[in-house]
Amino acid sequence: MKSVVLISGGIDSFVAAAFEKSQGSNLYAITINYGQVHRKEIDCARKIGQFLSVCQHRFLDIDLSWLPSTLTDTEYQRNDSFSEIPPSYVPARNIIFLSLATAYAESLDADSIVIGVHSIDYSGYPDCRREFIETFQMVIDRGIKKSVEGGKIILKTPLLLMKKTEIIKLGINLGADFSITWSCYKGREKACGVCDSCKIRLAAFSKLGLRDPVEYELKNFKR
Repeated sequence: MKSVVLISGGIDSFVAAAFEKSQGSNLYAITINYGQVHRKEIDCARKIGQFLSVCQHRFLDIDLSWLPSTLTDTEYQRNDSFSEIPPSYVPARNIIFLSLATAYAESLDADSIVIGVHSIDYSGYPDCRREFIETFQMVIDRGIKKSVEGGKIILKTPLLLMKKTEIIKLGINLGADFSITWSCYKGREKACGVCDSCKIRLAAFSKLGLRDPVEYELKNFKR
């Protein structure tokens, strides 16, 4: 089996890809530099691809830096303070990423696409929810040559209904090295420990009674 795996450099995409490999798939990775404010996660994605011995790892440069998000513009401040969706949301990011992954998968005659989205302990992004995934599967089924000629590419989301603690436990069972991952929204030498992504990650490790192998800036920060 051939699977295209989206690898961002974080825990979720790492565990999703590792799980797919454990099911016997040959992995073809894609990582997207979309104009985020730092390249730290790109470097971690490269390490993850090497760790998983992917068959091929494509790094694509797609400039989304003009879109309003704290991930693309450190000075961005959203005017709408009532939305539950955080300012780190990048408009339509997973639609764009999955479109590129679909093109890559069809070119390889791959059987599946794997993305590490989950909708329980997460930031509330609309493109990480079950409804979005089900809808995008319909796009794949109806919008590419392979599908309309009788073939199938399955969009897999193995972590969709898992808590962050469950994702970390699964990764540990699969032998994942979390020291090579990066979750922080900032690209400094050490993770900040205060952004939403760091908080979710730290809380999960704490609930499991484990120490996060990534270093954090805050001295005296209780984990």
